[in-house]
Amino acid sequence: MGSRILTMKRQAAELGRIRTGYSRPNPDASKGPIPVKSKTFVLTSHSRNYVAAAAELYGGKVEQWTPQRQSVAQWRVITEARELGAILPAGDVLNQANEMWTGGGCERRCDGITESISRKPCICLAKYGEDWHTRPPTQVCRPTSRIGVFLPDLPDLGVWRLDTKSYYAADALAGGLDTVLEATGGKGLLPVRMWIEQRAAVRNGKTKQFQVVMLVPALPKLRHALSGPISTAAALDPASLDRPAIEAGPVVVPDYAAEARLCKTVEDARAVWHRANRAGHVDPKGTDALSQELIRIADDIATGIDTQTGEDHGDDEPGPDEDGVYDGEVIEDGDQDDEPPAAYPPAEWPAAAVPGGGR
Repeated sequence: MGSRILTMKRQAAELGRIRTGYSRPNPDASKGPIPVKSKTFVLTSHSRNYVAAAAELYGGKVEQWTPQRQSVAQWRVITEARELGAILPAGDVLNQANEMWTGGGCERRCDGITESISRKPCICLAKYGEDWHTRPPTQVCRPTSRIGVFLPDLPDLGVWRLDTKSYYAADALAGGLDTVLEATGGKGLLPVRMWIEQRAAVRNGKTKQFQVVMLVPALPKLRHALSGPISTAAALDPASLDRPAIEAGPVVVPDYAAEARLCKTVEDARAVWHRANRAGHVDPKGTDALSQELIRIADDIATGIDTQTGEDHGDDEPGPDEDGVYDGEVIEDGDQDDEPPAAYPPAEWPAAAVPGGGR
């Protein structure tokens, strides 16, 4: 049996990134690339195969690309997709922090109260007040949200990480995800829809344009998102949750009366009734029509009436021959099988179903 390092995170392999922007060359060669907001999703990966599969699925052109402040080339596709269908893994998959990055790496990572690298209170809040997030990123941290999702129509098992540094997206992502986690407990997979939404806000008399990544459960009805975990099959095909269930076929009831008419003894006929009772096909009190019919058949057997033809053979006992001798039936060993089958042992009739009481 295997063992694990308990302090290690158990994460699925990261196959690539989902981005909402890209960069283009700066006309001024002395300056860095110019960031561009994208109206469609941008997918990047170290693997050309993954990006090529994404381009085939979502449109766009595969190209080689080197991220800013990095030297290792990757692959990317600026897709034509304004919306992506994805699946959230189980658990709380959202990772958020206020971060400041420079050429030397991450200088600050704060949860809004404590800056974890220096172990000091939030530096941005202390210096600029509650509206610190309205200042340029050269002065303050940026609210950074990361969330890993499965893209079920792309190859291999692993997550694609969505990164956004939007203050408004951070709030929207956390609020929507927390609502679902409250209902599901983070158990099971959840299908989601993601899209880039363009918004505007007015501050100090000026209108600011920005974009937000929206992420909502992709389920036929809200009740499906709030009624607990769903199956993996439903996560892959959410529409199945709203399909009517397949109706069960008609219940086939054995012809108990025909079986009873083939019985030779009252005990055999009684065993047929008890089998019907165990199957729930008769009233335990014996007042239903089938019970009454089985009682009549048992009465016929008891009085010598042929249950197939209705003829009365009760007084048809053969008499003696001309020498005064009665014919006798020879029963050989091994043929004495008049007892009820072992599977249906003799048992008491219900009070209302005693043979003789139905005539």
